[in-house]
Amino acid sequence: MQPGPRNLITDVPGILVGNSEDHRIKTGATVVTAEDPFTAAVHVMGGAPGTRETDLLAPDRAVQQVHALVLSGGSALGLDAGSGVADALRAAGRGIDIRGQIVPIVPGAIINDLLNGGDKDWTDNPYKALGRAALAGAAETFELGTAGAGTGGTTAGLKGGLGSASLRLPSGHTVGALAAVNAIGSATTGDGPHFWAAPFELNGEFGGLGPSPDPDPLRFTTKGQLRNANTIIAVVATDAALNQAQATRMAVAAHDGIARAVVPSHTLADGDLVFAAATGQRPLADLMADQIAIGHAAALCLARAIARGVYLAAPAGNDPFPTWQMRHGRKLT
Repeated sequence: MQPGPRNLITDVPGILVGNSEDHRIKTGATVVTAEDPFTAAVHVMGGAPGTRETDLLAPDRAVQQVHALVLSGGSALGLDAGSGVADALRAAGRGIDIRGQIVPIVPGAIINDLLNGGDKDWTDNPYKALGRAALAGAAETFELGTAGAGTGGTTAGLKGGLGSASLRLPSGHTVGALAAVNAIGSATTGDGPHFWAAPFELNGEFGGLGPSPDPDPLRFTTKGQLRNANTIIAVVATDAALNQAQATRMAVAAHDGIARAVVPSHTLADGDLVFAAATGQRPLADLMADQIAIGHAAALCLARAIARGVYLAAPAGNDPFPTWQMRHGRKLT
């Protein structure tokens, strides 16, 4: 398996991503969308999630497809980014037609980036406008690192960020992942530059350092005073023709990528959540084998995306933690 041409979630045909940021506040929003509605599902394993319209993504609900997925900073306040996206979609005539009334379906999730040194002294909630701007910028290429929903992210000792990665499977299916990294745990081993996700790295995408020579998962650190400002929220996508139950299994499998990339993960203080999106363009030739391969690829992509988000973070004033680049003095590739 090799990455797609962009090594982004948008290597999945039809998937588009848009980012918006406010660097004064140190926050942002990211929208995953497509020209046509797509099957979506969700699985939550963190103890402190913040979500919008996720209950309707269960396989036994009436709604099976959505028009966009939204990742945002701002803790519960950031859920308003989804409202901005829904308003813009409705204005464009995109949504479920209920006897002439257009109702977009826009699930979302947030990270808590309220304690990251940004100027949070705003009166009007900025997230509705950030959601609109992110949707307006949706395209096949987008920025990583200090961008979109990852703008204000932090990890234990290092700045977080927005990451993405993709894989092309022997079956012909494409899988991609997108992650806003704001974990209580660490993406690197100890105080060194090596990433927990190093065994899964491809083509030096986050430095090519390989695994740590002395990894010790029993010796871990957390954010300390920022322990209440955490979460990894992610989207994994594929062009496979998955129904909502199958997409749910993809989201479940993808959580392995979080556990491979961050130590500790899925804690009581994290809101770790994975959305799954399936555009349905390529059927499953082998119902069982293809689903297993797609779930495994989703976990691999998500682990790599998390490491890339930390690796590509850029410094800004009043950051509570240095970037990976600042601490380890490596040239970004």
